Amino acid sequence: MAATVSHLADTMSVIRLTLHVLAACVWVGGQFVVAGLLPTVRTLGADAPRAVARAFGRLSWPAFWVLVATGFWNYQAAGAHTTSAWRVAFSVKMVVVVLAGLASFLHTRATTPARRGAFAGVAVLASTAALVLGVALSG
Repeated sequence: MAATVSHLADTMSVIRLTLHVLAACVWVGGQFVVAGLLPTVRTLGADAPRAVARAFGRLSWPAFWVLVATGFWNYQAAGAHTTSAWRVAFSVKMVVVVLAGLASFLHTRATTPARRGAFAGVAVLASTAALVLGVALSG
């Protein structure tokens, strides 16, 4: 049976959560979009994938840092009203966020296609795990 929600979120919560979700759309969704476009981008020339990746980086890295900032804001907003299970899930989420950021950074520095692919795979899996954990944390 579904719970009934009888109130709207306060303005700061709406702003905080909107920024967090919008940044997740860019960071996580963008990874899937770029991966889906990559076969077509490769047909545009040898330099096209790198140019698209750089353009995506100019959008995605600011989104990543907005996610980190609003993630801690979400933690602070939850305050003392969290359970130990929620805090464990949040901690796990922070570990996978760090892993996603590190793998994404290493992807940009990789010098072989195999390493770029491996780091991209880890980044998208960790980013998706962070997204799922974020949904779980939202209650």
